[in-house]
Amino acid sequence: MIENLEKTQALAETWDAPEVLQWAYDSFGRHVQMASGFGVEGMVLIDIAARINPDLRVFTIDTGFLFPETYDLIGRVEKRYRIQVERVRPQLTPQGQEEIYGPTLWSVNPDQCCSLRKVEPLKEKLASLQAWITAIRRDQTEFRASAKKIEWDRKFRIIKVNPIVDWSTKDIWDYVHTHNVPYNPLHDFNYPSIGCTHCTQAVRPGDDPRSGRWAGTQKTECGLHLPEPLPPSPLVQLTGGGPQLDT
Repeated sequence: MIENLEKTQALAETWDAPEVLQWAYDSFGRHVQMASGFGVEGMVLIDIAARINPDLRVFTIDTGFLFPETYDLIGRVEKRYRIQVERVRPQLTPQGQEEIYGPTLWSVNPDQCCSLRKVEPLKEKLASLQAWITAIRRDQTEFRASAKKIEWDRKFRIIKVNPIVDWSTKDIWDYVHTHNVPYNPLHDFNYPSIGCTHCTQAVRPGDDPRSGRWAGTQKTECGLHLPEPLPPSPLVQLTGGGPQLDT
């Protein structure tokens, strides 16, 4: 029994990505799943997890506006790793959203569009889990800079596991090339960060990797990984083992 989340967080910062994943699967079993947008970081994490857990469960938020290359990659992932990726979809279809909010909500109010098509579907999905696994990295945005490998997600009231949060871009691509991990071909055409078609564009060499998302605005996050000013949980009861844990 792990009673103090802060103690577990401190231990986890000494673990590598496979150890963090192993702890998550040992602790939560089928009640933890991996969320993936199938960017290159997500592909690395899927590859690592597949080597640890043959019952790997992955879901994606299918906004209805993903690139064809992303949908194709999902199919390749399912074939290579012999898994079925769960598509979590918004309540509104693209046509339904257009009828209510107009044809270009993503440009008029991108925060609302992300809330409808990403945040709310994720919230509904996470309500059925005890923990979720993400491929975020600290150097991606200012909001992710303080992320821990294991943390309490105040926004969704659930344990959040970030196994590669301390990896660099070089670490990611070194792993891809070493293990021949498939990735979205858009990465080869100056798309370092890939989201929906309407809000993603190529970046110029030397620009911030996230500058192609919601270009021309100050927005850098869709909202999935933004904190909310809710009180943190001082005591989280977890069951299961982990690498070198005091129980």
